[in-house]
Amino acid sequence: MPRARRRERDRRRSPASGRHADSIRLALMETAPAGLKMARLMAVAELSRSQAVRGLAAYRELAGEKRWPPLLWSFERGYHFCQDQEELENYERQWAEVKHTQVSSLISNVLEEHARLFPKSRWVAYIVAQVNAIYASLDMIAHPQAQ
Repeated sequence: MPRARRRERDRRRSPASGRHADSIRLALMETAPAGLKMARLMAVAELSRSQAVRGLAAYRELAGEKRWPPLLWSFERGYHFCQDQEELENYERQWAEVKHTQVSSLISNVLEEHARLFPKSRWVAYIVAQVNAIYASLDMIAHPQAQ
């Protein structure tokens, strides 16, 4: 990632959210592999709900940079570190399905209307082509057996 973009993202994330993410990581390491539901996670990490939410968002941003284990959430276990390949792949497919639905909605609700109103617009032709490529990629990730 280019330095300018990294600095911009770091400015948006407060230093406190990074500390909250580290508190969440330490709390989950103590209970691994069991995991923690949100109320218990807040109590163990000594965070308010808003701090925990910001800390979880910061964790997802920092996890790749700091090589922290992937963090998943499930009804049964709450927030937990994932060490199972199949569970992680299922989570990624579910994430891709959600994004696939969001992109589908963007295409049908915004871009098609824009293309109808301005059929000769170079911008709308370009953006439709790019978003359709993203849509196809997410479809392949979310529904690999259909390929």
